[in-house]
Amino acid sequence: MLENINYNPDVLICLANLSNDEVFTPPELVNDILDLLPKELFENKETTFLDPVTKSGVFLREIAKRLMDGLEDEIPDQQARINHIFKNQLYGIAITELTSLLARRSVYCSKEANGQYSICEDFDNEQGNILFERIEHTWKSDKCQYCGASKKNYARGDGLETHAYQFIHTDNPKELFDMKFDVIVGNPPYQLSDGGDANDDARIRGGAIPIYQKFVEQAKKLNPRFLTMITPSRWFSGGRSLDEFRDNMINDKRVRNLIDYPVSSECFPGVEIKGGVSYFLWDRDNLGDCNVKTLRGKNISEMNRLLKEDDSEIFIRYNEAISILRKVRSLQENSFDQYVSAQKPFGMRTFERGSGSKSNNSISLYTNKGIRYIDESSILKNHEWINKYKVYITMAYGAGEDFPHQIINKPKFGEKNTCCTETYLVIGPFESSVTTKKVITYMQTKLFRFLVLLKKNTQHAARGVYQFVPMQDFSENWIDEKLYKKYGLDEKEIEFIESMIRPMELDNE
Repeated sequence: MLENINYNPDVLICLANLSNDEVFTPPELVNDILDLLPKELFENKETTFLDPVTKSGVFLREIAKRLMDGLEDEIPDQQARINHIFKNQLYGIAITELTSLLARRSVYCSKEANGQYSICEDFDNEQGNILFERIEHTWKSDKCQYCGASKKNYARGDGLETHAYQFIHTDNPKELFDMKFDVIVGNPPYQLSDGGDANDDARIRGGAIPIYQKFVEQAKKLNPRFLTMITPSRWFSGGRSLDEFRDNMINDKRVRNLIDYPVSSECFPGVEIKGGVSYFLWDRDNLGDCNVKTLRGKNISEMNRLLKEDDSEIFIRYNEAISILRKVRSLQENSFDQYVSAQKPFGMRTFERGSGSKSNNSISLYTNKGIRYIDESSILKNHEWINKYKVYITMAYGAGEDFPHQIINKPKFGEKNTCCTETYLVIGPFESSVTTKKVITYMQTKLFRFLVLLKKNTQHAARGVYQFVPMQDFSENWIDEKLYKKYGLDEKEIEFIESMIRPMELDNE
């Protein structure tokens, strides 16, 4: 008990997050990220560091600690060393006025860089090297041309934060400090609400657009020696506004380290970010394979490999999956995704409720509120599917935060004379109920759902997530043992699949 009496917790550990989009970075995680950088950077008084997305100031603070140790022999006087480090080596751009004050307080020990209690004596202004300027969005067709923010949501008065982040609202980020940086680090804001209620695509994705990729792209324009940022992992398989960013990342051989947390709370305690989070090290002057490290509970997987697998336009998240996918694809079978419909298979929105009572001319309608009824004349497209058998599968299901996971919802057998709203996708259609049931059996296998997992790292399960799933001959029944044998999977590969995917019958939904 006595040893805890004088315990003085780090205030930056105790901070509550602003939101799941603007997450404070724990000091322990910051140091894990900084450990990726060469030690000699912190022993050189010329090395310059920039955090262009400063919130708590924790990156700059932890860098300062390392520089204080690394430069002790070269600058023995402590105050002279402090003055040099904070005035000449550490720079930040705050994301809001509030975080600018917080960052200066944690870095300079004073919300005013030139204040009475500031540990650095060389600043002649309040901001020091941690800048903040209120920036307005640049509207073009009711969207910001820099970040894509909706004018309806973000054209605000002076009393409200605009969330027009200074670092990405400029064509030339070099103008902000007019200097070169050796290292750029940070944890950028993740997304912005965009008023998705008026936009089908945005509404399905929660009415938010990702913006973290814009900070990474802007940082690359400054051409630092090293760049490391922590972001959501959703870019691994692309997604809204992320396809180009993903392509650039997986084809960039300067990305030399990638550390991935499929369960975000294992990286940010108490924070759930669908699809997990990851951070990377971009090394300008050293091209090569990437060291991919995945941390999931007590399981740690590490492998040196290219981020782009042959014939794949996405990043394959799990190292253990590479050999499995190669074996499956070696048979060069057609993809199961040709059976999967596009969104809104019958043209009806989620809020279509139909009727609670059945009439002579009505069709059974699968909705998110159960089975209702609708007149066939109200169906907008794919009328030829109505009187065929099909499989219904929901467009959304959990993002895989828990392991082993189910990955997709339970497929539903679709009788003739049925249709659905956009809550569901259609698999099929099929002429035979026997074939339809065999397709469902295949969809319930662990291998099927494992291959879906490789492309599905959020709750959304559109047609594209089925791309890696091979077509089968549905005159036969397919169970896992038969599939494992067909593709020549070894004991270790089977064990990994079994550890990732739970039996579907265990789910009670």
